[in-house]
Amino acid sequence: MAVEQGAVRPVAAAPRTARQPLRQEVVDGIKSYILRNQLRPGDPLPAEPALCEALGASRSSVREAIRILTALDIVEVRHGHGTYVGRLSLSALVESLAFRGLLSPDDDFQVMSDLVEVRELFERGMAERLVNSLDAGRIERLQLLVDAMREAGGGAGHGFVDADRTFHTLLVSPLGNDLIGQLSTAFWDVYVIVAPHLDVFTHEHEAATIATHQRIVDAVRERDAAAFAAALEDHYAPVRHRIAEARARR
Repeated sequence: MAVEQGAVRPVAAAPRTARQPLRQEVVDGIKSYILRNQLRPGDPLPAEPALCEALGASRSSVREAIRILTALDIVEVRHGHGTYVGRLSLSALVESLAFRGLLSPDDDFQVMSDLVEVRELFERGMAERLVNSLDAGRIERLQLLVDAMREAGGGAGHGFVDADRTFHTLLVSPLGNDLIGQLSTAFWDVYVIVAPHLDVFTHEHEAATIATHQRIVDAVRERDAAAFAAALEDHYAPVRHRIAEARARR
């Protein structure tokens, strides 16, 4: 489907099979429209009647497809205004991983362990780039976040958790890679959702957590990639240990 002088042309849809119901065909048609017209987040989509005509689908099918795409954050419905390209975030990934961790006693600790490993791989694997690309302004903000963690107290408290989350988001921000930033934030969001149910947040590790964050900031100030990687390793090791302890208790 493409736009030409304000008109929406029909999409040449692939032949439907038993495994590809009309609903999926309409979903694919809307995604095809977005791609072919190189739309960006926030750009408007055609009104519902125009989509129905272009896709050869009923209003109910188009509405169902819009609901599916909204859940995936591919489109956004603004009531009273229309339908727009969504933020294309990883919110669906967060929901899926978090629900998996909460639902299955066999999977929850594995989900946590995997998330911690991936977050550490992101940050340690790019140690050299990060210590050389974090500017003075970001370093000062990282320090302020460590100070906020000290003031908040209580590793399970919202102030502490929010400062910790922002710290790690800011840490990878100089890379200029939206996907890495979104993945880092998504993994942290899942961790925060699942961790309280696994009883892995403990007050006794609060001081050690703050200390390793301070070491990370100090290493960045000194542009010392080796010290930066070592601080990250020491930061994540107790988290993995607490997950293993919680798993053993179950």
